[in-house]
Amino acid sequence: MQTGRRTDDGGDHRSGLRERKKAATRAALSRVAMRLALEDGVEHVTAEAIAAAADVAPRTFHNYFASKEEAIVAVMVDRARGFSDALRARPAGEPIWDALHHAIVAELSGPPEVMAEFLAQMRMLKSSKSLRAHNLTIFEEGDHLLLTAIADRIGSDVERDLYPRLLAAVAVAALKTSVSLWEEDDDRDATPVAVATDALRQLRAGLPEPVTRH
Repeated sequence: MQTGRRTDDGGDHRSGLRERKKAATRAALSRVAMRLALEDGVEHVTAEAIAAAADVAPRTFHNYFASKEEAIVAVMVDRARGFSDALRARPAGEPIWDALHHAIVAELSGPPEVMAEFLAQMRMLKSSKSLRAHNLTIFEEGDHLLLTAIADRIGSDVERDLYPRLLAAVAVAALKTSVSLWEEDDDRDATPVAVATDALRQLRAGLPEPVTRH
C-alpha cells in the first residue's frame, strides 16, 4: 500500500501555494496602505488601521512589514519589479534596447485613472518626510532587479562585466527622469511613455550634442 506517501511534486505544489498566498497577502496590505495614505495622509495612517482595512490581525501586518512606511512604499517596489518582469517577458531574440523600450512602455502605460493614481503616489512620496528615507529602498531594489534581468538576458556576468551595469544605469536614469519630467509638467503636454521613448532614443544614439535653444 502507498497510503500516506508524500510525493515531491505534492510538496512542491503546497509550498508554491503557500508562497503565492503570502505574496497575495503582502500585496493586498501594501495596496491598502497606499490607499489610506493617499486618502488620509501618511501621518494619520497606522499599522492597526491598515490591518483593519485589509481584514487581518495587526500581528499579520507585522509579519510582512516593519512599519507603515515600508508597507506604503512596497507598492512602488512592486512597480519596479514589474519593470524587470516585463523585460524578462520580451522575446529572446529581441535586441536589448528594443526590449527595454517595450518594457518601459508596458510599465508607464495605463488608463487615465491608473496614471492619475500613479501621479498622486509619486507626489506623495516626494512630499512626505517620513517616506523620503524609504525611497532609497525603492531605488536600490529596482536597480538590482533590472541589472540582474539585463545580465541574464544578454548572458553577461553581473559581477564582472561593465556593460550590463552601464545599461541598467542609463535605463533607470531614463525611467526616473521621464517620470520626474511628467510629474512636474502641470500641463501634461507629453505622456511619460513619450518622454521615456525620446530619452531611450537619445541614449541609444550616443547622446549627441544638444541642439542650442535661442
